[in-house]
Amino acid sequence: MTDAASGMRAACVIGWPAAHSRSPLIHRHWLEVYEIAGDYRLEAVPPAELEAFVGDLAGHGYVGANVTLPHKEAVLALTAPDERARAIGAANTLWLENGRLRSTNTDAEGFIANLDASAPKWDRGIETALVLGAGGAARAVVYGLIERGVPRIYVANRTPGRAETIANRFGSAVHPIQWDEARGLFGATQLLVNTTTLGMCGQPPLDFGLGRLPANAVVADIVYSPLETCLLAAAKERGLRRADGLGMLLHQAVRGFELWFGVKPEVTPTLRALVEADLASGVAVPAVDGSVA
Repeated sequence: MTDAASGMRAACVIGWPAAHSRSPLIHRHWLEVYEIAGDYRLEAVPPAELEAFVGDLAGHGYVGANVTLPHKEAVLALTAPDERARAIGAANTLWLENGRLRSTNTDAEGFIANLDASAPKWDRGIETALVLGAGGAARAVVYGLIERGVPRIYVANRTPGRAETIANRFGSAVHPIQWDEARGLFGATQLLVNTTTLGMCGQPPLDFGLGRLPANAVVADIVYSPLETCLLAAAKERGLRRADGLGMLLHQAVRGFELWFGVKPEVTPTLRALVEADLASGVAVPAVDGSVA
């Protein structure tokens, strides 16, 4: 399937709004690097028009799409989701396969791939991870940690019922706790993950003292504006290994590009520098639940 007007394969990101997305910058860079005749565009689609737009994705000239807020859950009913998208309860990547519109969620693999790149062997002997937050991004992170084999995952949230919902969804490896109980677990936590908007530009900081974390602990924050959040700065001061939100953003884009354009792209320092410069230019990143696209 190609763009009838240009003869090129094209994909897009669907959101409302969509202008904040860095996905076009990422995918157009890869199209240039791999010398692929294709395009990647922004599509601002209001919720009332989502079903019609997705239902005629090929008619709009697209072989696939990314999906960002507020559409990630709604597209499940409009596509054929894979096991990962169903388990997480949201999809961020669509592609046409034999005329059928399929969907998946690449946030989990993006998070894990970023951990692998930023803190190699982070999972060697790991027993306990602590996830802060219980939104859509937390579900993706928890899924990825379970898939990697982390045996004990605590989920802390200010609204306990949301953490309990994640535990009910993913089973006995997940343990919901009160937000105020999180600090008490730091001594046994080998991986600390922030999936909340705390620390994002325009939001209150996540001000947790990290003195009790083990010396071999890894701290991850899915926020990427600012690149170094207060949490990551505190981890750096302690000499702990860190994984930031920009790395997750870049790595989650890999599988979509491969599905649409047939090449598995690399996340390189050049690409990261390109997106860092764009973030520094001042285009706002909205305060959302951490879902990326």
